[in-house]
Amino acid sequence: QVQLVESGGGLVQAGGSLRLSCAASGSIFSINAMGWYRQAPGKQREFLASVRSSTNTNYADSVKGRFTISRENAKNTVYLQMNSLKPEDTAVYYCNADVILTSRSTIAVWGQGTLVTVSS
Repeated sequence: QVQLVESGGGLVQAGGSLRLSCAASGSIFSINAMGWYRQAPGKQREFLASVRSSTNTNYADSVKGRFTISRENAKNTVYLQMNSLKPEDTAVYYCNADVILTSRSTIAVWGQGTLVTVSS
């Protein structure tokens, strides 16, 4: 019913930047929160950031000041601008959305993930 498609991952040197995008499509009436998570090899998936509106954002301490989340409601898209990347930021990055369907039921949807590799 709803798909999230991430893009923008890749290989970057330490200190560099990447911008991830995640676009939602399908039977969407509206989207409440959108967020980003990541999972490094051998570790649990961790929360990075979420956005409800331009003035309502939350960040994990590990990325606060380096990553910025934003959304473009007209495109049902969320972005994650990542600056000052470190090797420990290497992980698969996933987006998540709390979606209200056209049927007015609500679901949580995950993207397929995009790999970010930061070389030292």
